[in-house]
Amino acid sequence: MRTRDRIVETALGLFNQQGYGAVTTSALAQACGIAEGNLWYHFKTRAALLDAIGERFAAAVEARLAMRPSGDPLDDYAALMATVMAEFRTFRFLYRDQQAYGEEAAIIRANAPRWLEATFDQIEGHLAALVDADLLDWPRERLRDLAINATIILRYGLEHYRELGEPIGEGSGGVRRTLKRHLTLFEHRLDPAAAAQLHAAIEAIEGEALAA
Repeated sequence: MRTRDRIVETALGLFNQQGYGAVTTSALAQACGIAEGNLWYHFKTRAALLDAIGERFAAAVEARLAMRPSGDPLDDYAALMATVMAEFRTFRFLYRDQQAYGEEAAIIRANAPRWLEATFDQIEGHLAALVDADLLDWPRERLRDLAINATIILRYGLEHYRELGEPIGEGSGGVRRTLKRHLTLFEHRLDPAAAAQLHAAIEAIEGEALAA
């Protein structure tokens, strides 16, 4: 792995574990096994490092947004939740600490509104597939509202738990709780077997992540 890529990978792990503001450049350099001057050679500022992480985040978001219903709607929705969970885990500090560190990568700042609208569209499409399969009893004209509310819970779930003082670090189950909370919006209108399948999928995703 190139030194630059190793710095980004290590920084992402440390920011996720300790929080963006808690990681000093000297600690990051030590974790990378390089001199602090070498760190500054690759990234002149912390903002530049944040931009590099933002580029990775952008690639992950664009790949996730490409996931559309294509087969069994329950399997498709479970696959989307698995991808969302991986996105939350990989970029945990971006979802959890943004208000605390007060900075934002340029690529995120430029694309966040579009990504949000695209996520509304994506979730609405998956919910519509569940309606079409008679697995979700929900008015079609209200699916957009449901998709927006689901996105809000998913996007700000970890920050919500952080403000409540609940554990949200690695292994805390914060990502799983966030996914389950978004299901509370509509599980009462899901076919009971479908609701049970989605809950089981979340637990299975969590188990696979812990075993990895």
